[in-house]
Amino acid sequence: MKEITSREDISMLVRTFYGKVQEDDLLGPIFNSVIEDWEEHYERLTDFWQTNLFFEKKYKGNPMQRHVEVDAAHDDSISEMHFGVWLNLWFQTVDELFEGETAQIAKNRARNMGTFIHLKIFEARTKRNLQS
Repeated sequence: MKEITSREDISMLVRTFYGKVQEDDLLGPIFNSVIEDWEEHYERLTDFWQTNLFFEKKYKGNPMQRHVEVDAAHDDSISEMHFGVWLNLWFQTVDELFEGETAQIAKNRARNMGTFIHLKIFEARTKRNLQS
């Protein structure tokens, strides 16, 4: 086991994790229906995690808005169960591949991010329902 110290480490984590997501019975259908180019997605998510773990400004995008759009496209069906499965797979993958402080930070940031995205999705649903 080693520490997360490089972009290559993050790329391995992202690719291993999303390989599990693609195969998961709950998450796979959602992710596979919206991601057209997995290679591009891996690079974008590697940028995202490199920015979040090493504070190197690589990621450009709005993950909150993208998740809100995916939820709307799936008839507001993304639930806390999806986030729980996602987080469990993330923790499992981090623990299989890495150890140390940065691995723990990756798990903590994923937990916080999942909570925040779930709240944003709920907020967006409420706004859409009020506008209808």
